[in-house]
Amino acid sequence: MPEVAHTHLPGVGDRYDIALGSQRRMGVIAHKTGKRELLVYDANDPDACRATVRLDDDEAHALADLLGGTTVAEQAHATSVDIAGMALDWIAVPAGAPAVGQSLADLDLRDELGAIVVALVRGNETISAPGPEQRFEAGDTAVVVGPADAVARAESRLLGA
Repeated sequence: MPEVAHTHLPGVGDRYDIALGSQRRMGVIAHKTGKRELLVYDANDPDACRATVRLDDDEAHALADLLGGTTVAEQAHATSVDIAGMALDWIAVPAGAPAVGQSLADLDLRDELGAIVVALVRGNETISAPGPEQRFEAGDTAVVVGPADAVARAESRLLGA
């Protein structure tokens, strides 16, 4: 049986990676918010993620059932540690998302929702502690911190989901 490596991601949840045959790797991030991300690592660069598929709780359970079990996913959810009631999430903002072109002030995530964008990752650049005038661009990744429900609402506002 392949070995599953576990990494706790403080404020985010837990990541589980599995080495497959032919030097392939896959992983799952089980977020504290309940969502899951299926990770497919690049065969030529095992530290690079080639594809990510976000799954809600129902989709994750359905996929786990198709694959033959939910043990790791259930353990991840049960062992996730609350850090003072806070969650942290990386939210990719694709082209066409409502946040593109909007400033942090326009979106009012902090005052209205209780979630704070602590950084924006734009290509190879990280904009830490972005000000209210900072505008989102297609392809940005927002690093959002707050109570889990506030982070989930912020994701909905950023992505229009």
